[in-house]
Amino acid sequence: MARFILGFLYAVLMGCDGSPQSTALGTLERDRIAHTATASEIIIALPVPRGAQVAKGTVLVKLDDTLQNAEVDRAGAQLAEAQANLEKLRHGARPEEVAAARANVAGVRAELVESEANHARILKLRRQSLVSQADLDKAVALRDASRAKLQNAQEALLELTNGAREEDLRAAEAALEAARAVLTREKKHLADLTVVATRDGILDNLPWNLGERVTAGSPLAIVLAGKAPFARVYVPEPYRVKLAIGDELVVKVDGIERAIKGRLRWISTEPAFTPYYALNQEERARLMYRAEVQLPDTEADLPNGLPAQVELP
Repeated sequence: MARFILGFLYAVLMGCDGSPQSTALGTLERDRIAHTATASEIIIALPVPRGAQVAKGTVLVKLDDTLQNAEVDRAGAQLAEAQANLEKLRHGARPEEVAAARANVAGVRAELVESEANHARILKLRRQSLVSQADLDKAVALRDASRAKLQNAQEALLELTNGAREEDLRAAEAALEAARAVLTREKKHLADLTVVATRDGILDNLPWNLGERVTAGSPLAIVLAGKAPFARVYVPEPYRVKLAIGDELVVKVDGIERAIKGRLRWISTEPAFTPYYALNQEERARLMYRAEVQLPDTEADLPNGLPAQVELP
């Protein structure tokens, strides 16, 4: 008993003398994936219970998509309209429209012939002082109006026969692309109302209940990703330079007698506490660097939160 007490006191003194620890302490963790709500809608389905194993693509939460389906339909109609306008410009005017424009030109030309003949008669009578100057002015106005009307009708006919301008075609094509982009955006918003797992893991929590209206931006489902957990530990400063990504390290977990071999997947480049330049040599030994040691997939049954120790080289 005396030997045991002396050994215990020696271990305590060695741990308090400022010498670095040969183990890094921490806990088992998994990557925490929070799936958030993109809209304030009502939850209509929770197909997976808490604590269940989920695979990538598994539906976790469904929100009411009635309004968003309407937005998708509207965007689809706008896309169809833009497509029709572009096709109309590319195909040009219909034969019936061109025929109607030509008939209009012929009718206006006939009106011009009549107005010119009437102007000639009024002008002859005016020279004989048989009509007033107002009558002549009126005849001139009618003749000029008929000429302008004929020119307008001829330009309208040319617009139909020459087809759309290149600028109009480019504008219609741009409108079509804009409508297609809007439809893609609305479809993405619709898809976001069905929350699916983005990685394999464990469905840890469902903060909202079935039938509740969620708040946009709030978490809908929490997934602990990955098959096996990793040990998140704090490495003493003297061992930092001895470690590199990919190193194989021995991990011991409370409650498990056997040692587990893991690989260092990440280690911080900055100390977790007071910066080194503010400390003397003795105090720098107390600096800690956070590190993550990934356990093999065979340890998938280990839960989060268990205390773990990593043996340092």
